[in-house]
Amino acid sequence: MRRRWPLAASQQAFNRFRAAKVLAYARKGATPLQMTEATTDKTTDSITVPDILDRCEATDTGLILDEAPGWLQGRTLYGGITALLAHQAARLRYPDLPPLRAAQICFIGPVARNIAVEAEALRSGRNVTQVATRLTGEGKLAGNATLVFGNAMEANAVNTPKPEPIATAPEDAEPIALDSGHVPDFVRRMENRKWPMGRENIAVRRWVRLNEREGLDPVSELIALGDALPPGSLKAMQRPGPLSSINWSFNILDADIGTRDGWFLVETASQHAAEGYTTERLRMWNADGVPVMSGMQSVAIFG
Repeated sequence: MRRRWPLAASQQAFNRFRAAKVLAYARKGATPLQMTEATTDKTTDSITVPDILDRCEATDTGLILDEAPGWLQGRTLYGGITALLAHQAARLRYPDLPPLRAAQICFIGPVARNIAVEAEALRSGRNVTQVATRLTGEGKLAGNATLVFGNAMEANAVNTPKPEPIATAPEDAEPIALDSGHVPDFVRRMENRKWPMGRENIAVRRWVRLNEREGLDPVSELIALGDALPPGSLKAMQRPGPLSSINWSFNILDADIGTRDGWFLVETASQHAAEGYTTERLRMWNADGVPVMSGMQSVAIFG
């Protein structure tokens, strides 16, 4: 039988721990020393996700972007924006790509300003094209990604999971207050609502949507929200400590993504945690409980 890790002494203590010790730490590429310093983005000139894409300047090999104010997580970009820039660079260099099917992202170092993303097609077959991207900030390597684009084909195998039973619709779910000074600014760019989940589950599940999403395509919206939650291993931590995401891989389950009023149900669940690392399963459903994304993530746990 797998060992159960103790939870926080009380729900109140757990909530304080979650807000002050986890969401405030930089999880994307920051060192332990960096993560102990100031972790909230003080920039008041925040922009929306559609604004970020509009500000991207196409180059011969991808894109450049001066900064994305309001979307930092500590000293580095929030992981959903890092992945979104990789996708945007691929689209700008290769406009005729088929729908995105999967992606693998490695968070290597912090990035905040003078961002550049180079994209290169590794192989383009009859149905599938794979594109590699290299993201730098201030000229230093910050992340790599491999994106898989594929045309729809005649199905030789069909296995579509049943929709997730909706315990509480997003319209009826209780909002989560995000006014704490310890919450990174990017979190305030999203609306979070509660999903009933017992303490015995080493997982975090919430309804999430972007506050501003007008003109955003569904795939970009999905990528921007896919890394929004803290890891499920939060509930397994025995003491406060910083977290740092190492990678993120995901599969988009249906190229025809649709939901209601921008709402997605997002879950992070710890599959294994030991020796300073946790393996997380990430899942997303639309507002009707239809699965739209499945992924995995490795996270380092310090302290």
